[in-house]
Amino acid sequence: MKKIRSSEITPEQIYLSRRRFMVGVGALAASAIVAGCGIQPKSTTAAIAPTATSLPPADPTAGAAIAAATSASPTAIPPTATPSAPFASAATDELGGKLTPFDSVVNYNNFYEFTTKKEKVAELAQNWQTEPWKVEVGGLVRNPKTYDIDDLRQKFTQQERIYRLRCVEAWSMVIPWMGFPLAELLKDVEPTADAKYVRFEAIYDPDNLPGQSSPWYQWPYIEGLRLDEAMNDLTILATGLYGKNLLPQSGAPVRLVVPWKYGFKSIKSIVKIDLVDTMPVSLWMAAAPDEYGFYANVNPEVDHPRWSQKSERRIGKLGRQKTLMFNGYEEEVAGLYSGMDLRANF
Repeated sequence: MKKIRSSEITPEQIYLSRRRFMVGVGALAASAIVAGCGIQPKSTTAAIAPTATSLPPADPTAGAAIAAATSASPTAIPPTATPSAPFASAATDELGGKLTPFDSVVNYNNFYEFTTKKEKVAELAQNWQTEPWKVEVGGLVRNPKTYDIDDLRQKFTQQERIYRLRCVEAWSMVIPWMGFPLAELLKDVEPTADAKYVRFEAIYDPDNLPGQSSPWYQWPYIEGLRLDEAMNDLTILATGLYGKNLLPQSGAPVRLVVPWKYGFKSIKSIVKIDLVDTMPVSLWMAAAPDEYGFYANVNPEVDHPRWSQKSERRIGKLGRQKTLMFNGYEEEVAGLYSGMDLRANF
């Protein structure tokens, strides 16, 4: 399929790089993103399909139910949390996929710090305070810094990125993020020659995040990237979506977005970023090491132990579609894994 340039379908944009990103008009401070994707720990009984919070790939009728459930107006979102004008008309990503409706994006979230029930996250998160907020960046760097959210929105030029999100649970969305390349922040702190990986840590706030009482997980949520993955232009720190600052259920006020990896890699509500010399152990690696590896690249040829990854359900649509290698970003990122066995390094 011929790829459609974002500049041909996204209104009010002024720049397009060869990495398929657009710089937002002016210094628009925006933010947001959909929650990253993970699943509940395996049951003690045998299972051949995703758990109750997952979307069973083999169920041909589930699409209609999900579409209906995610098309309803949000009850927990304040009136001001509506898409900004540039997104009022339908737009598509580079492969022709239409944007997932705003209501679906902000009301169908994985955010286990609140709950494992996707449709309940927005309700539980509506009063969670995400400002003021600071992100500490250190480790193997020459210039450690602490940024507040205004620093991140103003120091780094905010850009629009229309990305596909593919969840490990075999559902997907198309989302217009706002944010900036993670590489820009890393350059600002100057990694040393010993830095090999980037370790991310999310907020730990069990008094206000009821899901953090769960004994299944090692809190806080930890994720990691290889340094070259983190420096790739597609990798962004998102501060908004649909032209609005991130809502709490979407990972406010700042989260990672790595569009060629399964969504659970895109850690939310980040408070700490460290450059390290050893591979970080993520929350999902610790919870289920036989199911979730460090890389988590979207690979339709490597099934999850309990379901196929060859197809996906696009939220808001009926039926299924073929899952693409690296979520359709193979041209940009395949070189990062040259010579690697992507089955062994899942």
